[in-house]
Amino acid sequence: MIDQLKLNPNPLVSYLEKLPQDFTKADILRYIEGNGIKMINFRYAGGDGRLKVLNFVINNYAYLDQILTAGERVDGSSLFSFIEADSSDLYVVPRFNTAYLDPFAEIPTLGFLCAYFNKDGNPLESSPEYILQKANRVFTQVTGGMEFYAMGELEYYVIGDEEDAFPAVDQRGYHEAAPFSKFEDFRCKALMYISQVGGQLKYGHNEVGNFVQNGKIYEQNEIEFLPSPVTEAVDQLILGKWIINRLAYEYGLDITFAPKITVGKAGSGMHVHTCIMKEGKNQYVANGQLSDTARKAIAGFMTLAPSLTAFGNTNPSSYFRLVPHQEAPTTVCWGDRNRSALVRVPLGWSSDADMCARANPNEKEEIRDFSIKQTIEFRAPDGSANLYLLFAGLVTAACHGFEMDNALEVAANTYVDVNIHKAGNEKLTNHLEHLPSSCHESAAKLEEMKEIYTRHGVFSERMINGLASQLREFNDSNIRAEVAARPELMQELVDKYFYS
Repeated sequence: MIDQLKLNPNPLVSYLEKLPQDFTKADILRYIEGNGIKMINFRYAGGDGRLKVLNFVINNYAYLDQILTAGERVDGSSLFSFIEADSSDLYVVPRFNTAYLDPFAEIPTLGFLCAYFNKDGNPLESSPEYILQKANRVFTQVTGGMEFYAMGELEYYVIGDEEDAFPAVDQRGYHEAAPFSKFEDFRCKALMYISQVGGQLKYGHNEVGNFVQNGKIYEQNEIEFLPSPVTEAVDQLILGKWIINRLAYEYGLDITFAPKITVGKAGSGMHVHTCIMKEGKNQYVANGQLSDTARKAIAGFMTLAPSLTAFGNTNPSSYFRLVPHQEAPTTVCWGDRNRSALVRVPLGWSSDADMCARANPNEKEEIRDFSIKQTIEFRAPDGSANLYLLFAGLVTAACHGFEMDNALEVAANTYVDVNIHKAGNEKLTNHLEHLPSSCHESAAKLEEMKEIYTRHGVFSERMINGLASQLREFNDSNIRAEVAARPELMQELVDKYFYS
């Protein structure tokens, strides 16, 4: 506990001397009184995936206690397409473990993410954050006490005025540093703000994408989180996206998480790393090797992968990224350290070598177990994802892997150790399924897998049908052929979903 508190950048953690998961209403009141907080912001994700807000001025203690305890009413029909106007009142109630000091507010302001409740005071069954909570509970029950951890990678383009000095090299931006990187200071400020609102961060860096167009420089960046319990992981991503967008607005920059920007340039994904924990140990590793637990989870990812695009790739521009030769997956398979695969098992510190001692001769050699760092990466999603539903889908997929009788066989049959996109490897991969190439095809895959998503009551049949219907409304079943016939259509769609 002391190690987790020490050096924590979250001011509430420092002041209260406890971690967010232990925050109580009394703690929140004590922080407000002790730090001159004047306003409260409730934030909650709508059906479009964006954070909404209610602003409260603290009038007196009784009113403050009231809003923290009972929340406030909102119009659900304006937030979610599946709620009818004649029964639309919902409650939003703050979740104290998400409390943060607003880094943008001139007036001292405390913010919260909220949970939705219906007229009877019960959790709204169809709200995205509650669907994720249900998926998480079912996973722990099915697996006998295992916990699903996850973290996301936020890839985005920063767009600013072109500069003549230290020009960037087209599509060679990977880990570039200032002054060749123009927006490193912006990224560092975003990292600090995200950490202060509770984000558990791994690092930030420039990504491959780097080009100049119409007098503007487009620079691709990435901010990566550390694995956290899955419900916390999504909260951190939601706040992370909000902070990056808000900070860019203050800097006079433009930001896009869009999966594709223009033809021939790297698109932005939102890769998700997962691990499964039990009693403090990473269950993906056994005796220094990938475990059967990991292979069962992979089998679940492989089985549900085409339908998971319904949550993680939610508009037509998503499918301009899922093409060969762009380090984006097109085929349902997995491999070790293989960036052409849908699921990648990255380096996991399984060696006994003490690299620290080898790099630093003054250090005494010691052998430590870093297997807790091993993750499995799902590479299809992008910034259009409905984050709560995507992670609920991934948890459901992993859970399904444990329920499959042939999970290890499925994992073995979908493993590849070659570059899928390299000429000559087609015969090795022609038995594998492909990801959808449109929202229309994604909808069909979601309906095909409906029984798995609804089996434990995590997703309702109505929600699955509603999502499929929304995807079909894009009318993109022939999008590849239409773009081939009229190439400018691709840029039109990219521009339309630029702020997805």
